[in-house]
Amino acid sequence: MALLELRNLTRRFGGVAAVDDVSLAIEAGEFVTLLGPSGCGKTTLLRMIAGFEVPDAGEILLDGRNIASIPPEKRPLHTVFQSYALFPHMTVADNVAFPLRMANAPRAELQRRVREMLDTVHLADKAGAYPMELSGGQKQRVALARSLVNRPRLLLLDEPLAALDAKLREAMQHELIALQREVGITFVFVTHAQDEALALSHRIAVMNDGRVEQFDTPARIYSQPANRFVADFIGSTNMLDVSVIEATPGGLRLEAEGLGIITAQPREDARTGQKGCLAVRPEQVGIGHTPDESLGNRFVGRVASLLYAGNVTTYTVELETGTRIEALLSNSTPGGPGFFETGDVVYVGWRHDAGVFLHD
Repeated sequence: MALLELRNLTRRFGGVAAVDDVSLAIEAGEFVTLLGPSGCGKTTLLRMIAGFEVPDAGEILLDGRNIASIPPEKRPLHTVFQSYALFPHMTVADNVAFPLRMANAPRAELQRRVREMLDTVHLADKAGAYPMELSGGQKQRVALARSLVNRPRLLLLDEPLAALDAKLREAMQHELIALQREVGITFVFVTHAQDEALALSHRIAVMNDGRVEQFDTPARIYSQPANRFVADFIGSTNMLDVSVIEATPGGLRLEAEGLGIITAQPREDARTGQKGCLAVRPEQVGIGHTPDESLGNRFVGRVASLLYAGNVTTYTVELETGTRIEALLSNSTPGGPGFFETGDVVYVGWRHDAGVFLHD
C-alpha cells in the first residue's frame, strides 16, 4: 500500500479547476517533486495535502486513512515554506524544539532529539544563535530540522530553495538529497525549476492546467516524455512537426516540415498518416564542418547564433529551408571551445534512434 494516495482530487476557484481530477500514489521513503509552470496547480495540490485547502472532490489517503477532512495541525506531516517562518525571538535550538514542546515531550527526550536533529543538519554549533545571525542556507536547515524533529510521516516542501542564490541553492540541493536519505522520511517537493526537479527526485509529477501530464522517473521524463508539453517544458529540445510515412518494428519514416524524410526509433502506437512531432534534445545533435556519415539524419546550414554557458555552448543552426536546429557541445577544450562562429557553414545531424516521436 502506498504511503500517500491521492484519488481524483479536485479543487475549484470559481469556475476554474486549479487541480483537476488528480490521482497519484507515493511510496514510503520517496522524494517526489510536483513540477510545472506558475498557475499549473502544484502549490494548490500541496496545500490540500497539508490541509490548508479543502478539496471539492476526491480523497487524500495517508497510510490508507482519508485525511481530507482532518485539520492541518492534526495531520502527521509538516510543511517547509520558502519564507522559513522561524521565530525571530527564539534561538536555533528553541525553534527546533517548538513542535516537541507543543507535544509536551519530556524535557530529557526534547533535548536529546533537538541535539540529534541539529547534528543531522550540521548546525550543532549554532544552537544558541538567533535567526538574524544565520545565512539563508542555515535558516533553511533550521526550518528543515524543526519540521523533522518530531518524525512526521511526510514532509511537504513548498519551493524552499527559491529565495537562495544559485551557488547556495545547488549546495542545499545536495544537502536535501543527503538529509532525505538519512532520515528516510517521504518528501513531497514543489518547484518550477526543471533542473532542481531532475537533480532531487525519485519521481516527478509534471503538471499543467491542474492535471498531471506525466508521473515518472527523471530519466524517463527527460528521455521519454509523454507528450509535447512535457518534452517542451523539461529542458531544451528541438520540436519538429512531422507526419508518419511508415511505421515498422524497426523504426519510423517521418515527413518533417522543412526537412523532408527523416528516420526515428519505433513506437508501438505510431500509425501511418499520424501527425505529431519529433523531439530531439540538443545534446543528441552532432555538429561539424564536414558531414558525419554515421548520423542517419544529416543537414547543412549556417550558425545563426551561439550561447556560451561556461561548460557548454549551444549553437542555433539555420538550415537552407529556414528550419532552425539547436546543437549542444561540451566546452572541454582548454582555453575555450573555439569550435564554430556565427555565419560558419556547418553540418548537423542525429542518429535514427535519437529523439522520440510524440503524436498529436
